[in-house]
Amino acid sequence: MAADRPLLVGLTGSIGMGKSETAKMFARLGVPVYDADAAVHALYEPGGGAVGKIAEAFPGSVRDGRVDRAELSRQVGGDAAAFAKLEAIVHPLVAAAQRAFIDRARAGGADLIVLDIPLLFETGGDARMDAVVVVSAPQETQRERVLSRQGMTPDKLDRILARQMPDAEKRAKAHFVVETGEGLDHAFAQVRKIVMELRARRAETT
Repeated sequence: MAADRPLLVGLTGSIGMGKSETAKMFARLGVPVYDADAAVHALYEPGGGAVGKIAEAFPGSVRDGRVDRAELSRQVGGDAAAFAKLEAIVHPLVAAAQRAFIDRARAGGADLIVLDIPLLFETGGDARMDAVVVVSAPQETQRERVLSRQGMTPDKLDRILARQMPDAEKRAKAHFVVETGEGLDHAFAQVRKIVMELRARRAETT
């Protein structure tokens, strides 16, 4: 690793595992965190880079200059070809936003950068990371969390999970696992330990 390059840390986990809260914990410890979901939201807002392309590919999915996520979800549904079409639009734009974030964090002197990417393993992004952190929780906790969300149904959850690598496989591939089933304080202690270990590892190589 180049001495002046920050460690890239991939943060991932299946839906409902507590990844967003875990990302906030890294930020509390002074680590810049790139949020892939937030990047997508920005692309869908008025002036966002994906709006025009999505309007063309999925007629009726853009209203008042922004992507109507509910309508887009309805059109994509469980259609693998439609989902692939959407990914082909969004992924290059998200990748560009990610590169810009890394450049800014590096210029600011960051020693670690966390990249919060839901489908990190599924898209092969883990190959670019110096370390991968997987956020996990018991399956019953996961389902309870997700099904409490407005508009979520068991069928919709099952479709989402079908596109995601199983939790056990993610855990096996991870360098670190953060367990979120025992509360925020327990999870934060794990995150703090991971940050200390990664900073010590980087210091040994510089």
